[in-house]
Amino acid sequence: MILTLAGGVGGSKFVKGLASSKHKEDVTVVINTGDDFERFGLYISPDIDINLYTLAGLIHEQGWGFKDETYNTQNVFKNLYDQDCWFNLGDKDLATHIYRTHLLRQRISLTEITKELCEKLGISLKILPMSNDRIASYIHTPEGRFHFQEYLIQRRMSDQVLKIEYHGAANASPSPGVLEKIAEANIILFAPSNPLVSIGPILSLPVIKDAIKKSKARVVAVSPIVNGGVIKGPADRMMRDMNIEVSPAGIVDYYEGLLDGIVIDFQDEQYFSELKNRGLEVLVTNTIMDSDEKKESLANQVVEFADHIKAKALKQNI
Repeated sequence: MILTLAGGVGGSKFVKGLASSKHKEDVTVVINTGDDFERFGLYISPDIDINLYTLAGLIHEQGWGFKDETYNTQNVFKNLYDQDCWFNLGDKDLATHIYRTHLLRQRISLTEITKELCEKLGISLKILPMSNDRIASYIHTPEGRFHFQEYLIQRRMSDQVLKIEYHGAANASPSPGVLEKIAEANIILFAPSNPLVSIGPILSLPVIKDAIKKSKARVVAVSPIVNGGVIKGPADRMMRDMNIEVSPAGIVDYYEGLLDGIVIDFQDEQYFSELKNRGLEVLVTNTIMDSDEKKESLANQVVEFADHIKAKALKQNI
């Protein structure tokens, strides 16, 4: 059993690779919901939707929203009703938000709704939101405290990050099935998502982090940092602001005490010895997923690498 923790754009590419890999029947994905928020009365789950649209082959080339999208409704909001439309809401995308909000108001859980959306979109991979409870990632800056979506989109990542708050996480419960899947897992993977605001919110639920620590599974992270930066998103500047080294070594520091191995890009091969000396198994490969073939190849390599770590550990214990 393979459990994967993932966020949005980078995570969804890796999840897409897992869905087409030879291990797809064994995969469960836990998705970050710390980005979730309400806009015009609609409940929006950005990371869940990015993963669902990606798996269904409906994702826009920008990495979020529907492909071939139109913005007629948003334009009416903006031009006729003088609303600030800083968060893009496409016409097709709105249907998902309206439907999810409609079901939530009937007291149907986010886990059940996500399962239904998967069925309607023809997605066989098991997708679980990290929690049915409301958890929100807030970015503390010199200018004030902002929801992550405000920091990312409305304020264009322009603020210095002083602290990240996972509001509501301390008392939240994981979605039904999450702890069971952790206990059953042979392999736990951290997708190449932003560690601070994609994987971090999931690990901010104390019972999830504790369960991973106690698990007998081999835990492997795919580094989202390549050659001192990221392919997309604010992870590098956020890490820099919070005095975390922008490198695979910094990723290991952030996940301290959780990892058995890490996958790094060829461009970061210079970190191989340092990471090995820290007691980790290290796979050096191409981690840039700019085609479906590369997504699948990386997913297969990562699972086989984790299998190798587990087999090695078993052999040493004999």
